[in-house]
Amino acid sequence: MSFGTKLVQAKPSSGRHHGALSTPIYQASTFHQFSLSEPGKFDYSRSGNPTREALEQTIAELEGGYAGFAFSSGMAAISSVFCLLSAGDEVLLSDDIYGGTYRAITKLFPRFGIRGKFVDTTNTEAVRAAITSATRAIFLESPSNPQMNITDIEEASRIAKQRGLLTIVDNTFMTPYLQRPLELGADIVVHSATKYIGGHSDVVGGLVVVASQEISDEIGFIQNAFGAILGPQDSWLLLRGLKTLKVRMDQHEKNARQIASWLASRSEVEAVYYPGLPEHPGHELALKQAKGFGGMISFTLGSVEQVEQFLHNLTLPALAVSLGAVESIITYPARMSHASIPEEQRKQMGVTDTLLRISVGIEDAEDVIRDFEQAFRWIDSKVSHTI
Repeated sequence: MSFGTKLVQAKPSSGRHHGALSTPIYQASTFHQFSLSEPGKFDYSRSGNPTREALEQTIAELEGGYAGFAFSSGMAAISSVFCLLSAGDEVLLSDDIYGGTYRAITKLFPRFGIRGKFVDTTNTEAVRAAITSATRAIFLESPSNPQMNITDIEEASRIAKQRGLLTIVDNTFMTPYLQRPLELGADIVVHSATKYIGGHSDVVGGLVVVASQEISDEIGFIQNAFGAILGPQDSWLLLRGLKTLKVRMDQHEKNARQIASWLASRSEVEAVYYPGLPEHPGHELALKQAKGFGGMISFTLGSVEQVEQFLHNLTLPALAVSLGAVESIITYPARMSHASIPEEQRKQMGVTDTLLRISVGIEDAEDVIRDFEQAFRWIDSKVSHTI
């Protein structure tokens, strides 16, 4: 069965009643137990809910994993995965990572004796050299946020297995439709399901998929003990969003390819970061390990003033902190998604004050390009007037 058909025809075991084509929403906090000697499958919705279980079963199947888990946000999912570590443990992370992940591993988890070490994961020899006796896991983003760097997931996973480490991959940008890290050797996949999986800017959630029963038992314990679970209404919204994931991702990518090529031709743009461009250093690797390049583009302009003028004059994309929705969303990482990272560290990551990131929506790409073009013309006119 093709992936697109799986999305539409997914029929998880939980909640099948009366032939309903939509999974029922079990808006219940607790469940009656008909026998003390034989308690039911569900007793309290923190520990399990039929609607949430339907989502968890679906994402596990789509990622090709052993089990799935749904959390209240992407950061709740990532933080719960970090709870697999203990005091004295170290995790290696991509050195150009999402600001929320950076904040959690540098500000929160050190309180519990867990440290993060940042490394250029696109350089597998650097990854190998960075491993110490305290290292317990490698955390990857590929493509990275927002530099769109590509890490060889299969090779990084091989190195991790040789040293007895976990490989964790944030697959938010690619979704299981375009990339399946578990098939490349990873142990754990995380998603901010708020983004492409939800797809409509109307739900916050996080997902984790694991490759083995051993890890499943641990994450299941953490999910129940920590309690950062996704509610049934939000679980249902994500199930609904998943049904159109393929058609949305196909349109996101089609538009992104067109817009990235157009941006690369503009004199106002100093650099474009999109793995779908042949000149991108990770282009060939992305072709090898994924089925596409996704809908995320980053690019730089010549000055902060130009960034401000450009953003002020855009009319179509929303200026917002999220991504992965049907509408195009443009973000200024230095003050938005990566604002929690100290300025010096931000610049070392390539998150400069002239960098912009666009999550390309499913609108007509020509409309987005026309809007960008008029915003660039305004910059040009300001420059000419100043001169």
